[in-house]
Amino acid sequence: MISALVASMADRTGRSLEQWIQLIRTDGPDPLDQKAVRSWLKTEHGLPQDTQFTVAHMAALDAGWVPPSTLQYVDQLYSGKKAVLRPLHDQVTDLILSLDTGDDGGQVSVEGRATYIPFIRRTQFAAVAPGPYGRLRVGVRLRSEIPEVSGLEVEPAKNFAQATHWVHLSAEATADDVAALKPLIRAAYEQNG
Repeated sequence: MISALVASMADRTGRSLEQWIQLIRTDGPDPLDQKAVRSWLKTEHGLPQDTQFTVAHMAALDAGWVPPSTLQYVDQLYSGKKAVLRPLHDQVTDLILSLDTGDDGGQVSVEGRATYIPFIRRTQFAAVAPGPYGRLRVGVRLRSEIPEVSGLEVEPAKNFAQATHWVHLSAEATADDVAALKPLIRAAYEQNG
């Protein structure tokens, strides 16, 4: 997606990515402050959100920023009071990655984000993050059938990591609770590959 966005940027915005980066260097905010750059690109230049994020990210990289690794993102998400959810996060991650076996194995990538950890095949199919009230949020993108999940409440998701549905697990969730997610995650895995 980013390569297509960059390729069409000059036609859509009147400037190439390199020209936007140069403009930020000369007239914009500190390129390492991606939030300020995105705001400036929106208010001063009217760029759409996806373009703001791409330009800000690339300008920060050009200025020497090194993005955190996936593990560093996970460590940040589960620090402080949310550290109690880390073992549960790791169990759900293991479950998700266990689906990626056989002839089509190796297709799942795990990435890092500031607020969630996405799991991607051809498109993102699952995301895991600390949720409200000390629970772990597991979101999935379902394009057709919604499987029954024994003992867990599957709800329509609201503005979370491209998910159409989610489940919240308490910090006290058991291995059986995590295992109950398997049909839901498998459906999302199959529908997004």
